[in-house]
Amino acid sequence: MKYQNLKRCFAALGIVAAGFSANAQTKKFIDPANMDLSVKPGDDFYTYASGTWIKNNPVPAKETRWGSFNELRDFNINAVKSLVEDAAADKSAPVGSVKRRVGDFYTAAMDSTTIEKLGYTPIKADLEKIKQIKNIQGVLDQVAYMRTNGLGGGMFGLGVGQDRKNVNKYMVNIGQGGTTLPDRDYYLKDDTRSVKIRDAYNTYMVTLFTLTGSTPEEAKQKAATVYKIEKQFAEAQMSRLEMRDPYATYNKLTVAELNKKTPDINWTTYLPKFKIKSQDTVLVSSPKFMASLDGMLKSVPVTDWQTYLEWNILKGSASSLSSPFVKASFAFTQAQTGQKVQTPRWQRMSSLTDGTIGELLGQLYVAKYFKPEAKERMNQMIVNLRKAFEIRINGLEWMSPETKQKALAKLHAFTPKVGYPEKWKNYDGLVINKDTYFQNLRNASVWGYNEMIDQLGKPVDRKRFGMTPPTVNAYYSPTLNEIVFPAGILQFPFFDPNADDAVNYGGIGAVIGHEMSHGFDDSGSQYDAAGNLKNWWTAEDKAKFDAKTKALGEQFDGYTVLDTVHVIGKLTMGENIGDLGGLNAAYTAFKMTKQGQSNEKIDGFTPDQRFFLAWAQVWRGNILPESAAQLIKTDPHSPGPYRTIGAPVNMDAWYNAFDVKPGDKLYKKPEDRIRMW
Repeated sequence: MKYQNLKRCFAALGIVAAGFSANAQTKKFIDPANMDLSVKPGDDFYTYASGTWIKNNPVPAKETRWGSFNELRDFNINAVKSLVEDAAADKSAPVGSVKRRVGDFYTAAMDSTTIEKLGYTPIKADLEKIKQIKNIQGVLDQVAYMRTNGLGGGMFGLGVGQDRKNVNKYMVNIGQGGTTLPDRDYYLKDDTRSVKIRDAYNTYMVTLFTLTGSTPEEAKQKAATVYKIEKQFAEAQMSRLEMRDPYATYNKLTVAELNKKTPDINWTTYLPKFKIKSQDTVLVSSPKFMASLDGMLKSVPVTDWQTYLEWNILKGSASSLSSPFVKASFAFTQAQTGQKVQTPRWQRMSSLTDGTIGELLGQLYVAKYFKPEAKERMNQMIVNLRKAFEIRINGLEWMSPETKQKALAKLHAFTPKVGYPEKWKNYDGLVINKDTYFQNLRNASVWGYNEMIDQLGKPVDRKRFGMTPPTVNAYYSPTLNEIVFPAGILQFPFFDPNADDAVNYGGIGAVIGHEMSHGFDDSGSQYDAAGNLKNWWTAEDKAKFDAKTKALGEQFDGYTVLDTVHVIGKLTMGENIGDLGGLNAAYTAFKMTKQGQSNEKIDGFTPDQRFFLAWAQVWRGNILPESAAQLIKTDPHSPGPYRTIGAPVNMDAWYNAFDVKPGDKLYKKPEDRIRMW
């Protein structure tokens, strides 16, 4: 459930990639040519480790940032391209086969001639349907219709997820929503950047309304109407920081209780319109938001709601219609991110194929690119990292034996998943036609919705993956207490079978440790070994832990991103703890290896230096200022330069490895170094 933020991920973006080494022929896994050796590591470790690479790798026009992750994507998206193009060209693939379905989806997505001819015809009937709405019940019914018929949008989030206090049961989750801009602050703040984004948003709305038949004056009025409604939604929403508290967003209500909070929405009769039946209890992340929505149903005229729903269809469809709509959508993206040119269509459609039918594409991907020996090596590293984490928990000076016992029980209960699911989704009933691009997307959305709703009343599926196999990312799920590593991340700079242990432990080892640490971050630590939201801490230990998180938050608050814009320590807390705990655990595991116990240099660097340099090269990169400013508000991960240094400056081993001394800019006194996991 995205709006509940139940999964903690290693990186901000899932990135399509192939599971083979981009550098299989490269001998120097830590290459001095990428570094700036004129800089003291103790003054600026980020520039020392990656300065020359950063100078030589500006952000390409079709990107918003450029770093190790993007290199992988750009190199390996071609692997996915080869799969989808091969599938599209194979006329002998049987009807209904995985290859045929992938090929038909991609063929339709690349048929720009047909897409241009259709214009906005695919949504005309839906826009007309909105004009027939007569009253508030009609508005609510339209929201349910759109949600169940592949049109998305609406005033609130609705989905199915585990009951966080009874994780063996699926429940209906209802969450806040209703807005388009990436964060509520864009509606509520009047700084220069927020005003600029709002102006671009207004232009976007006016353009789409005009493209679908409104006069310029009508389009301006419609845009003003939509913005007024969305601003009211933004005012009612909880902030991202508030949403990080799993107890604050856990509000179990009977349907009758919810009815009382929203007198104008009868959920007893409304839920069945979302295909939800026989559910007498729901989880509501923000009752305050739902009460505010109910008030808006009374105060906002039906004609304004019609305009708002019309906009929801337009914004959800624009990037999949003819080029005037796609261009308008990209212009709005440009204003937010600074991206110079549109990503090539083949690349967008390859990624869309993965995002829409990822476990069909994933089967082709795994068969061609994922090596069994990579999975075996990964499984062994997970065993080693779990041992290292156990050693570290047992060695914690600040934690009592009672709490340690519970922490170890949780650690031992982690379920690791590597590569791809044991059982693939077969997408039974999903119709894919090589001539109907927009309808394919809509069919897939309907199929996904029905699959989600169908979980109600069934045992919790603990086998499914929350990411597709080609994704370069990883995640932790607190309610499933699982750590998951898709096939795509098992490549350089995270992992390479030809690399020394320092490189692999500083890369994929730190990823494994990072996901394990999410089980013990400020949010994940509130879930027990079974995945239930339940306290397992003594009051004294929890107070000590909270003091450490406060100190870490203050460390990151001190990092400047742009001008006066700082990292938000509380927003990035979970990921910062993941990095700090993960890198420490990876280092402990590395020291168990033969190389970790030696002092033998490779390419001029000691094993410990290579370990920390491997970590640093994962985070090297450049980013457009517009994107950096947006991500500070919306991304729970700290920027790359501060992920590079945030954990090492708290580790004695880093100081020893690079001879960092008092007077160096990054130096922290031993007593000030934050030792958490």
